[in-house]
Amino acid sequence: MKTKNVFLVTIFGGMLFATLAAPAVQAQTSKGGSFTVSADLVSSYIWRGVPQEGSKGGSPNIQPSITYTNGAFSIGTWGSSSFSGQVKEVDLFATLAMSNEFSFTVTDYNWNFNQTYFNYQPHSMDHIYEATLAYAGVQAFPLSVSVNTMFYGDDKNANGNNAYSSYVELGYPLTPMVKAFMGASLVNSPMIYGNSSFAVINIGLRATKIVKVTDTFSLPVYGVLGFNPQSGKAFLVAGITL
Repeated sequence: MKTKNVFLVTIFGGMLFATLAAPAVQAQTSKGGSFTVSADLVSSYIWRGVPQEGSKGGSPNIQPSITYTNGAFSIGTWGSSSFSGQVKEVDLFATLAMSNEFSFTVTDYNWNFNQTYFNYQPHSMDHIYEATLAYAGVQAFPLSVSVNTMFYGDDKNANGNNAYSSYVELGYPLTPMVKAFMGASLVNSPMIYGNSSFAVINIGLRATKIVKVTDTFSLPVYGVLGFNPQSGKAFLVAGITL
């Protein structure tokens, strides 16, 4: 295995170990580290304007996550499983919060599972690695920006080379509970976004409401109305965060 592959395996192997070892590690995090566990239930799985289960959107998905945070550093895992059994995704990520506004994330995506999970060979692996630089905005002008580029793995062009699929998204809160967003694929991305040149692929609104269940328990409920101008698709997704 090449040195680069060993380096990547070491990083994400450590991330996976830390996530799975949460109960044992939690007792040793008296210096401020903490774990967060949550799950979303969504009516369908749409990612960056692209349905992940067929062109019409598919079935409901459960999307759990586990995150360990210590100071400015976070590691965790996120996944999605559809009620139909057609979607299985297990992602790993590491994030460094460089300031209140800027953060840098590396994500290991895996949603194909055609190969063994531990196959990291560049021309046969299912994994895709992506680097993300995110800007959260400031109170005076709360425009958020994220720049995402896939740099290694199963993201290929017609020649079998890395496509370096890149996605940029802008977000702006219209009210404290309503956010407008617009995202674009910057380069030819036949496997991931289905475009051959720059294309706006994700534009819409996300609205959130806090539903009070009891005096001490509330549920965030949200809806997303979105459009993909490139593919001519529209989607309306409802979600609950547990």
